Amino acid sequence: MAKIVTPLTNTEVKQAKLKDKVYKLSDGEGLQLRIKPNGTKTWLLDYFKPYTKKRTSISLGSYPSVTLAEARQKKREARELLAKEIDPKTHRDEATELAKEELQNTFGTIAVKWLVLKKQQVKAETASHAWRNLERHVLPELENVPIHLVKPKMVIDILNPIAHKGSLETVKRLCRNINEVMRLAVASGLIEVNYLAEITKMFAAPKKTNMPTIKPERLPELMKALSVASIMRTTRSLVEWQLHTMTRPIEAVTARWKDINFEEKIWVIPAERMKMNKPHTIPLTPQTLSLLEFIKSNSGHREYLFPSHRDPKSHANSQTANMALKRMGFNGQLVSHGLRALASTTLNEQSFDPDVIESALAHVDKNEVRRAYNRAEYLERRRVLMCWWSSHIEQSSKGDMSIASNVSIQGLKLVNE
Repeated sequence: MAKIVTPLTNTEVKQAKLKDKVYKLSDGEGLQLRIKPNGTKTWLLDYFKPYTKKRTSISLGSYPSVTLAEARQKKREARELLAKEIDPKTHRDEATELAKEELQNTFGTIAVKWLVLKKQQVKAETASHAWRNLERHVLPELENVPIHLVKPKMVIDILNPIAHKGSLETVKRLCRNINEVMRLAVASGLIEVNYLAEITKMFAAPKKTNMPTIKPERLPELMKALSVASIMRTTRSLVEWQLHTMTRPIEAVTARWKDINFEEKIWVIPAERMKMNKPHTIPLTPQTLSLLEFIKSNSGHREYLFPSHRDPKSHANSQTANMALKRMGFNGQLVSHGLRALASTTLNEQSFDPDVIESALAHVDKNEVRRAYNRAEYLERRRVLMCWWSSHIEQSSKGDMSIASNVSIQGLKLVNE
């Protein structure tokens, strides 16, 4: 016959006297109050482990932090788990570990891991810019939020004020970067679903604005304006170099002599200087080689083809060509990046292979197989294309003495450096 235990009262628990050795007061159903000689009173629950049926105990907390009523409630919860063959101690340890993981796996900690991977995928400058945007707009609110608690409404409330200011491009980029962080969390097994996948639909798409450029028939006008422009020879050379090579402004101004291979007649731009972090090889035409000979007289002893006027050890500013175009009367009509669009439009009108044009512009093909083919097979086809483009620029000069032309440069309106 089971021993009948009289439940404890609050008074008995409170007034339980200290003894020379540890003893216990039973409340029934395995719940006991263990009292130590030093005065510590701890609630314990004795039970048999599921499956193994080995006797063990679990601490339910110390008195008076845990009252008699609270200890009984914890006992009931533990017995409910036991009824389902769940060990309450194992269950509690797992819950504790999960809570610890939640504290460690916040949006902020995953974002830091994302940044490390991002720097391996894009240029460091691009990754840093993305991180600054997160730091400014998102992390103040989400940094310490457990990743599994990040939900759409929370993020929408953060992005709405930015959208209301009209900064839709910023919102678009933030949505993309936030989603990349969330996808990393899914891939890491920290969450099962990314609830932010469709969040961009909550905001208006930014209006796409193309870089200002001119129509192909205005190329002679540009070359004439360039020939009489009151600009430094380095600046004029830079504009022509960018026009002939169809490069981006930053790629043009950071061109280095060591990247020019005169023997093979190519310019190899390292991956770290390219937008898509992929090396790009540009065939050099007779005109660009002639231009290089002219430039060499000014900067051949420097690292960069186009050294900075203020600091010759550095390269020219990427906005140099833009400022020159403004002074030439093309403000609002043409920017240096628009020279690429001018080339693309002209070459497409001449029915050159679009894939070859895209390859010449260093646009990365999303098709892996075709991208590999482009890289391996298009160089010679691009050489033909580039030669046609350089000849077209030369012909468009109509005697206005393009630097790249093999003519005397006497009479050019240049400002000496």
